[in-house]
Amino acid sequence: MKQVKELMSTNCKTVTLQDNVYEVAVIMAQNDVGFVPVVDSNDSGKLIGAITDRDLVVRGYAKKQPGSCAVSEVMSEALVTVSSTTDAEEAADIMAAHQIRRLPVVDNGRLVGVISLGDLALGNTTGRDAGQALSQISEHEHQNTVH
Repeated sequence: MKQVKELMSTNCKTVTLQDNVYEVAVIMAQNDVGFVPVVDSNDSGKLIGAITDRDLVVRGYAKKQPGSCAVSEVMSEALVTVSSTTDAEEAADIMAAHQIRRLPVVDNGRLVGVISLGDLALGNTTGRDAGQALSQISEHEHQNTVH
C-alpha cells in the first residue's frame, strides 16, 4: 500500500499573512492551481490556513473585497490534514468524508506537501480510492447546485 509521501506534490507555492488576495490569484494563475497553503512567515513552514479559488470568489470578490484585501480575510483556517506516512487509501477516505479535493500534508506542524485526487488517481492506489472519493465529492456538490 502506498503512502501519501509517495504521491504528494512537494513543490507547493505558499503565501503568508503578509500577502494579499491579488498575490494569491497571481500564484494560482501562474501555476495553474486552485489551492494555496498559508504558512506562518515567522515559523518556516508552519501551516496556518489555505485559500482555494472558491475562497477567493465566495469570501473575496462576492463580498466586494478588493485585490489588496489581506489573505486572512479569505483563508480557511480549520483544515483537515494528513501526515506523509498516511496510507493513500485513508487519504482518499478522508477526502470523501470531508468533501474535499486536496489535503495538506503536515509533519510536525510543518507543511511538507499537498495530495490531491489527481495524485491519488495517477498513483494507482487501490483503484477505488480516487474514484470513490471523487464520486462522493461530486455527488455532494451536485446536491448543492442551484438549478
